[in-house]
Amino acid sequence: MRMLIAAFLALLAAVVVTLWVKQDNGYVLIGYGQWTIEGSLALFTLAVMALFLVLHVAIRMLSRLWRMPERVAEWRQKRRNQRARRSLTRGLVELAEGRWKVAERHLTRHAEQSETPLLNYLAAARAAQLQDEHGRRDDYLHLAHESMPSADVAVGLTQAELQLAHQQYEQALATLMHVRALSPKHSYVLKLLKKLYENLGEWQNLEEILPDLKRRHVIGDKEFQSLEHKVCQERLKQESGNVDTLVQYWQTMPKVLRQADEMLIDYCRMLMKLNAGGRAEPLIAAALQKKWHTELVMLYGQIELNDPSRQLAVAEGWLKQNPEDPTLLFTLARLSLQNKLWGKARSYLEASISIEPTPESYQQLGLLLDRLGEQEEAMGCFRAGLGLTSSEPQKALPPIGHRPALAQPEAPTPSPDLVEGI
Repeated sequence: MRMLIAAFLALLAAVVVTLWVKQDNGYVLIGYGQWTIEGSLALFTLAVMALFLVLHVAIRMLSRLWRMPERVAEWRQKRRNQRARRSLTRGLVELAEGRWKVAERHLTRHAEQSETPLLNYLAAARAAQLQDEHGRRDDYLHLAHESMPSADVAVGLTQAELQLAHQQYEQALATLMHVRALSPKHSYVLKLLKKLYENLGEWQNLEEILPDLKRRHVIGDKEFQSLEHKVCQERLKQESGNVDTLVQYWQTMPKVLRQADEMLIDYCRMLMKLNAGGRAEPLIAAALQKKWHTELVMLYGQIELNDPSRQLAVAEGWLKQNPEDPTLLFTLARLSLQNKLWGKARSYLEASISIEPTPESYQQLGLLLDRLGEQEEAMGCFRAGLGLTSSEPQKALPPIGHRPALAQPEAPTPSPDLVEGI
């Protein structure tokens, strides 16, 4: 369409010029010394135009000849770039298909002529890693850094990923710390550090980056809460060798975690192992006032204080709202034994068994009855407890009837072994 328009315009111009020349041909005289040239204006115009065209063509040809070496070099570079692109594409496809050795060969064959040598060397490093050729992997990473020094973060992240995959944790840590110094706000660096600290069990270091993980939205809220819970649990274990450091760390923990039942149970057990049950007792009591938890109730009965009578009074206060809780009744039996109230302990054990018999409650009642001289009923309790732990069906035993509490002066005093067993 454009050519038709151009031809029409040229034809129109020729008609206009022809009509103009026909009306007045014009006259041109050129003199130089003794030489003169005469002619019509139309002929002179055509001669000038022809000369201009010849000169233009000549100049363009000379220009092309002058630039020929440069154009040949550009053509050869273009061919090399095309070949490098094809090699890169083929190498990436083979890497995705699992042909790592072939992929490495294609990725490195024309890497120097590639427009993006960084991508060639990074992909070649992954291919070498998958072949367990860690020496070549590091060489490719070095070449990648040399090809584009400004891509230090990209090279460092790739190197850290590959080191983590090969469980080279110390090298990965050094790499990630270097990358983090270059880009402190990089989310993926934080994610890799999180993974690394978890693998190394560096819970204190992981705890230090928790605020950044939350602020940068590196992980979701649910995953963050789970991670924070795990980190605090592990940190409690690390601080469980000393009462003061354990208590100090507990006080620095987020309030929502200190109120979690599982976390409180772990903390109280650690205190009890350090013979600091007096610190655990008010925490458990306060928690049970807010929310009933049978495991906390059981743990409360295992605490030994200098004044067990107050502890028993606190636990009996819970009995008003939970009169048929077998765990509470079992705990009250433990506390009664600590207070040397043998009859009350027996009553609580029998009440607990009547609601929910367990091997532990049968065992404790059997030990108590044995020390009280009632060997026959004690053996019945032991057999009943054993039947609950066995997978084979046991013959049903008659329920233990409730007996009145024995007067303390008349009952024999159990030996220290009994109290320790209970």
